[in-house]
Amino acid sequence: MNELLTVEKVSVRYGELEAVRGVSLSLKPGETLGLVGESGCGKSSLGRAILALEPVAAGRVAFEGRDVTGLKGAALKQFRRQAQMVFQDPFGSLNPRMSVGAAIEEVLYVHGIGGSRAARRGRAVALFEDVGLNPDWLSRYPHEFSGGQRQRIGIARALALEPKLLVADEPVSALDVSVQADIIQLLKRIQRERGLAYLFIGHDLAVVREMSNRIAVMFKGEIVETGTADQVCDQPQHDYTQKLLSAVPDIDKALA
Repeated sequence: MNELLTVEKVSVRYGELEAVRGVSLSLKPGETLGLVGESGCGKSSLGRAILALEPVAAGRVAFEGRDVTGLKGAALKQFRRQAQMVFQDPFGSLNPRMSVGAAIEEVLYVHGIGGSRAARRGRAVALFEDVGLNPDWLSRYPHEFSGGQRQRIGIARALALEPKLLVADEPVSALDVSVQADIIQLLKRIQRERGLAYLFIGHDLAVVREMSNRIAVMFKGEIVETGTADQVCDQPQHDYTQKLLSAVPDIDKALA
């Protein structure tokens, strides 16, 4: 199977700080690659660089075999239709002065999808239903929703353009365990139904394992271990992976 996403020796720098150092990874259509590591290890910087939300200092990002490193203008806009991000803080990624329905419709309008305003609203209704929210709530504002509901809104907005790749950056870390389980199951269902690929970024190895086909472990800006989810979690090779495993909480009951 051809790779959907290929990252080759990518580095990300903030001034003198090299947050990501020569990272390479790949992702197939419909697959979930978990990217796990502690806060500050560079995993979110890598995810943002893949989507051109941060500049790539060195290396190359390819999507469906096409180099997308440093895209701008119309080419970047076209790439963004294929690859979207679900953010850690859904409240911070939503305009507090805009209804959540308008936020979804705005994405469709900017990308020329849906035609009329009524058609865009109809699409927003369908997306809300797909993520388990009441379409009657589309006129509400972000502060009127719980954290779990806001994350569902963020997922709906990311799905609006019918992408092939979602970069999910710590999408459940701000939620309590029972709500985490609900969002994980939602993401799994959406993946089955739509054939999406996920780059699932997290620091909790139990959550990442639950979501992922393969896992890449990141430490101080570098990938130190990769393998299937079972290989990495059951037979960890790197000391840092073993340290992450020792901190894994028991979420089995919540995910059951």
